[in-house]
Amino acid sequence: MHRRRREDVLPTVRRHGMGTLTYSPLSGGWLSGRYRKNASEGRASAARPQARFDMSTPANQRELDAVERLAALAEKSGLTLIELAVAFVINHPGVTSAIIGPRTMEQLVAFLPAVAVTLFSDVLDAIDEIVAPGVTVNPVDNSYGDFALRADQRRR
Repeated sequence: MHRRRREDVLPTVRRHGMGTLTYSPLSGGWLSGRYRKNASEGRASAARPQARFDMSTPANQRELDAVERLAALAEKSGLTLIELAVAFVINHPGVTSAIIGPRTMEQLVAFLPAVAVTLFSDVLDAIDEIVAPGVTVNPVDNSYGDFALRADQRRR
């Protein structure tokens, strides 16, 4: 769960009237429901870095804790975890569109209801309490690194 872009990138694109095409609203599968504290399935793809899905690491334990709390919030809100995650991304005023990347028709069907979901302030506040804005729960999720987001690297 990577919320760093919401701190710098999205306010900047809004200020300049730009569009944003985001990717991986399910955080590489973490918010799909596949990775839970009591799940027996392993990582979805051998192409993904092993460290990202080693459930014994402290960072991944923190990520599992966040997933459990987000799943409980989704259920309390009458949503699936997938619907909550996708709606959270696509409802941000700085996001124009999101690459959802389903591999199967079943996955696509799970994504589609999120288009009609509006997340109200109480749910957004609860998400902020679980994963604060600007926070990356697991540094391995910084797939592109932080270099471009450093203040001394921004043009303005």
